[in-house]
Amino acid sequence: MGKGMRAGKRKTKMGGGDMQKQLKQMQAMQREMEQSQAELAEREFTSTAGGGAVEVVINGNKEITKLNIDKDVVDPDDVEMLQDLLIAAVNEGMRQVDTVVEQEMSKITGGLGIPGL
Repeated sequence: MGKGMRAGKRKTKMGGGDMQKQLKQMQAMQREMEQSQAELAEREFTSTAGGGAVEVVINGNKEITKLNIDKDVVDPDDVEMLQDLLIAAVNEGMRQVDTVVEQEMSKITGGLGIPGL
């Protein structure tokens, strides 16, 4: 009975070294992502609408840091046009931020498609 109990047991390598290597790679990737996010937060993205009548500057955190409105588009009788120009400029700026963030994160992750990044 003693031999039979040992017959089915084999020593298998658990791959601990591979797991450690992957963990270190993930930690390095995380540090790189944090650094990239900090750098992106300081970048500014400028977008315009109405041929430059409205200019919006947005940082990498998607915060509007500057807003310039040409006095010629300030018409009390046509507030809707100014609203449309502001919306267009802000939305374009946000798209610019999203595009650059996506490109930078893709460089770091190597296209792994990690959810939420």
